[in-house]
Amino acid sequence: MQLLGHSPFYSENLRKSYVIFGSIRSIKLTHTAPSKTLISVTLVRASLRRSSRDCTTNSETMGAYTYVSELWRKKQSDVMRFLLRVRCWEYRQLPSIVRVTRPTRPDKARRLGYKGKQGYVIYRVRVRRGGRKRPVPKGIVYGKPTNQGVTQLKFQRSKRSVAEERAGRKLGSLKVLNSYWTNEDSTYKYFEVILVDPAHKAIRTDPRINWICNPVHKHRELRGLTSAGKKYRGLRGKGHLHHKARPSRRATWKRNNTLSLRRYR
Repeated sequence: MQLLGHSPFYSENLRKSYVIFGSIRSIKLTHTAPSKTLISVTLVRASLRRSSRDCTTNSETMGAYTYVSELWRKKQSDVMRFLLRVRCWEYRQLPSIVRVTRPTRPDKARRLGYKGKQGYVIYRVRVRRGGRKRPVPKGIVYGKPTNQGVTQLKFQRSKRSVAEERAGRKLGSLKVLNSYWTNEDSTYKYFEVILVDPAHKAIRTDPRINWICNPVHKHRELRGLTSAGKKYRGLRGKGHLHHKARPSRRATWKRNNTLSLRRYR
């Protein structure tokens, strides 16, 4: 296969079982033997929004993780649809919380703080999809009509936050660092949770991660301190439009509804 040009592109072609970068100009099949076929593919440089000079410069410094992240961005491609479908079948046969030897998305895991060394572990967590149903017997709610709904209720936290909580409860000696989506089907969503062992020497001596060894970070996933937790707490935004979310919505409500009078002395 001969590649002309430096611009990285991929072709959504599963049947050829290889990833092509560029636009295909011509494909020539030459049968030299009954069992051998030579495929001569001539590629031309495809059009980019960036200039050709920028493409040449970026391709020289582009690493492998860039190509991996580009594949994961195109989840509807033939390659990713096939991989996700096959992996999802495998995940259904395994327990709801299972340890994996390495991250399924190494580029995403590293962006979230994962390092391939001792002290870091990855667990895959399965969470059932769908909304929340009120746990009342026979759908009878003894209260005011405004609270009598049983179905069509929405849970206040995301599925990713629930996955972090379940992993943190299952593995009490480890601390949750972050998590990311890996797969889903009609019934479940699958997340991989990055956990850190605060008692490991490699973690305690690393100045970039030993902050998590502090006791104040125990079960940070249960208190909304992870990335997924801060998102459902409304702490992603900044500025005057988000003042009511800090330090929390309940604290803001309590401050606004508490009458504070100065004592006369």
